[in-house]
Order: sequence, then C-alpha cells, then structure tokens
Amino acid sequence: QVHLVESGGGLVQSGGSLRLSCAASGLTFSSSYMSWYRHSLGRERELVAGITNAGNPNYADSVKGRFTISRDNAKHTMYLQMDSLEPEDSAVYYCHAWSPDAGDNWGQGIQVAVSS
Repeated sequence: QVHLVESGGGLVQSGGSLRLSCAASGLTFSSSYMSWYRHSLGRERELVAGITNAGNPNYADSVKGRFTISRDNAKHTMYLQMDSLEPEDSAVYYCHAWSPDAGDNWGQGIQVAVSS
C-alpha cells in the first residue's frame, strides 16, 4: 500500500519561508515522477511543481523563482522549499506520485497559510 505523508506546513507571514516534505513508501520512489499540487477555496487545483526521477524540475509560472522542488531518492522523500511566500500561496498542498508499479497516488494534504 502506498503512503505519501506531507509535513512542514503551517502559518507564516508574507515574505516568509516554509519547507514541505513528502515521505513516500510502498512504491518504487526512484522511478516515480513526483509533484506538488495545491488547492484553495474558489480556485481549481493547481500543479505547483514537479520533478522527474532524474531530478529535473518544472514549475508553475506563479511560483518560478520563489519555490524549489527537490528529492532525495535514498530517503524516499520529496521537498518543496517555498520562499517569498505571498497570501495568494495559501492553500492545501498535496503530494502526488506516479510510479510504474503503483500508478497515481496522493497524500492527505497539508495546510499552508500566509498572512499579509
């Protein structure tokens, strides 16, 4: 059974930073495409950033230059370093994994709140 567990969310002031982590188990992490999505009330779910199994990242235009996605295949963990946070970044952030052996899987989500 696949488990994706997010951590590191919380409340931060505008301009601050947070680092999200997603610990994965039950899948072949090193072969997985990993990504972060976010969803807030009144908005559609948005792909924030993704990273290939080789470590190549891509970002939504709204977070380019502020967020950094990374992964540690030895620890089966993905990260999202979020800097220069803005109130518009407030959302529930979800870890997503696609792997050849386990298909699509989602974490439970973690709240990020940015105060102005």
